[in-house]
Amino acid sequence: MMSIDQERLGLAGTREFTRPGAGAARRERLAAYNLDLMRELWADATAQVRVPGDGVALAVVGSVARRDGGPLSDYDLVLVHATRSFGGKKLDALADALWYPLWDKGIRLDHSIRTPKECRAVASDDLAAAVGLLDIEPVAGDELLVAQVRQSIAHDWRANARKRLPELVESLRVRHERHGGLANDLEPDLKEAAGGLRDMAVLRSLAAAWLADRPHGAVDAAYDRLLDVRDALHVVTGRGRDRLARQDQDAVAALLGEPDSDALLTSVVQAGRVISHALDDTVRRAGQSQRARALRTGPRRPILRPLGHGLYLHDGEVVLGSREMHQRGALVLLRAATAAASREVPIGPSTLRNLTGELPSIPAPWPAELRDAFVDLLASGPGLVRVWETLDLAGVIGAWLPEWSAVRGRPQRSPVHRHTVDRHLIETVVQAAALRDRVRRPDLLLIAALLHDIGKIAGVHDHAVEGAPVAVNIARRMGFDTADVEVLELLVREHLALVDLATRRDPHDPQTTKALVTAVEERPDVLELLAALTEADAIGAGPKAWTSWRAGLVRSLVEHARSALGERSMPVAGEDAVLDPVVVQRVALRAPYIVVNGTSSGATIEIADRDRPGLFAASARLLASFGMTVRSARVRTTDGIAHNTWQVEAPLADLPDAEQLVRGFQEPGRSSRRQPRVIPEGRRVGMPPSRATVVPDASADALVLEVRAADRPGLLGDLGDAFATQGLAIRSAHVATYAGQSLDTFYLTPAAVTPPDVARIIGALIDACDGAPPRAG
Repeated sequence: MMSIDQERLGLAGTREFTRPGAGAARRERLAAYNLDLMRELWADATAQVRVPGDGVALAVVGSVARRDGGPLSDYDLVLVHATRSFGGKKLDALADALWYPLWDKGIRLDHSIRTPKECRAVASDDLAAAVGLLDIEPVAGDELLVAQVRQSIAHDWRANARKRLPELVESLRVRHERHGGLANDLEPDLKEAAGGLRDMAVLRSLAAAWLADRPHGAVDAAYDRLLDVRDALHVVTGRGRDRLARQDQDAVAALLGEPDSDALLTSVVQAGRVISHALDDTVRRAGQSQRARALRTGPRRPILRPLGHGLYLHDGEVVLGSREMHQRGALVLLRAATAAASREVPIGPSTLRNLTGELPSIPAPWPAELRDAFVDLLASGPGLVRVWETLDLAGVIGAWLPEWSAVRGRPQRSPVHRHTVDRHLIETVVQAAALRDRVRRPDLLLIAALLHDIGKIAGVHDHAVEGAPVAVNIARRMGFDTADVEVLELLVREHLALVDLATRRDPHDPQTTKALVTAVEERPDVLELLAALTEADAIGAGPKAWTSWRAGLVRSLVEHARSALGERSMPVAGEDAVLDPVVVQRVALRAPYIVVNGTSSGATIEIADRDRPGLFAASARLLASFGMTVRSARVRTTDGIAHNTWQVEAPLADLPDAEQLVRGFQEPGRSSRRQPRVIPEGRRVGMPPSRATVVPDASADALVLEVRAADRPGLLGDLGDAFATQGLAIRSAHVATYAGQSLDTFYLTPAAVTPPDVARIIGALIDACDGAPPRAG
């Protein structure tokens, strides 16, 4: 005679695992079998022990009650009784008659004997018990008694939701820390890990508290996937296990019709991410619902904190204002994502649905403003991880970067890696954002970080070589010019070269240095990019990949390469020497020449006037006074006329027209008064310090200074004041903001300054970057 477990495994129908819809049908058969078995046990037990017609019942909780138990799931039974109707020795005898047959057959059993009052008391004291009892279902006996328990537990759960929610959130944190997450573990616990089956029970409990709706659709599909994997695990191991061990993965993959264990783990990762995201969102909705109830003393208007571009911070989420809800397009979505990531908050669900309902497409090549907005998102810091996953689950990343689907959720079986390929790429971007002050082109660093492992797909031997042409295609589609595309291709192809040379060869050997110099094509700027990418890649992989020993070897080799390259530096752009006759004529009339040309993301503003001390600072402050932020600028002086071209955005106000700017320019004091120092929320304590350096031999008749600092409102005005205070005139300037970092090059006169003067000037510029008052010259 077959055992109960053998019968349940037979009902699993191993040949039906790959048939569409087989999972739900299998679990329905198993549920019917389990309930029939327990009813038979009840009949046999009550034949031995006479029980009254009411006042006692057998109930089930857990997966069997939810009818989604696996082939070898354990039974969680509750013998419910009313003390006055049935108790004492007869109750104990009935329990023995129920439990012992199951134990004798080797069934895993969790059992209890309780009155309705005791059920309520246990649920009040034990959070896990409360969540389980919410699903209690009758098996046999007095069904009204079980309904009473279910109703009272649900009532208490709703009534005490305000107290239980923080307890529930803390229990989630503890469990997830203990068991890890489906998205990260190579041997995930399908039940207890973050994104696992247990989290779905929490989702149902939140809905039962009437605090938030339970999401469906993708969440239900993800849940079914995890149930299928668990069922297959039970079948191939012959045990009721929940941990998907490595030695079982190939067999489980074969049973489910997956090509290999990596494909199996990828599907588990994706399912876990969907459930985790849904749980986070539902917990947040529940907290908002509680706060709304606590504050409901009358009509209240929502508190909206403006973030610019029609976006607001409301109750811990980035949302579109009511007047801007009609806005669509990739640029709006990227701005919302950047605002959310830089503040480490989510995008509001309604705003996300509004912006992704009709998924905005991006033309190829991408317009410059979209590329800049995308780079701004990559530079937003640790909050990028959560926002990127939100966009990915919404289908945005796959639509804009189709190549991403090949690495999405793909596991890495290297002992140094703690993340899947796609998550590692985003972790590398986060680390690269913290290092972007070390390079001249932080935008290229961030894109290289995003794409460096894009070739790590199934069947590839050298993912760096495979990924380089993929990165080229993406970079071209993003609209990078040929020179930038070549740098990105080199970085992806050679992203392992530095660490391999440093750790596998003698970093002090001249031949090793020569190999590195060759790899970066003898370019100091590429060397700095590769050094930053190497460090970000290693830190993003995990602590085993960036030990102090490895870091020391890499940095030593980089220093040798810098020395080998000598004083070689990238050329600094010169200045234009020809003025438009219209500009000359207007300035000759003692009037500023100002033209505003609107763009999809802001405007190009030309300002020309007679050159004089403080003009650059006055122009920068004029733009700031109208709420504009500078993305880039070209400043040049020819024949006594300063002609400046500014690329600006106006996140918090409408763009002014040329007449408004002329009046502002002529208004006494407006363009010269200092704006208050403002540090954007994206800037964190501990960010790299501001730097100012002399660029040697960049000009024969000007002092050339390069200034790097975290971008902020009023920065250019403060720098202009510092130059004026030091008695320096700006002959030309090249201002650019990449990924939140301002990289500005200034040509200054007089050119002849002593070393002490240079030290004083650099100190004044650093003070200006940090918002300190200008030093006197």
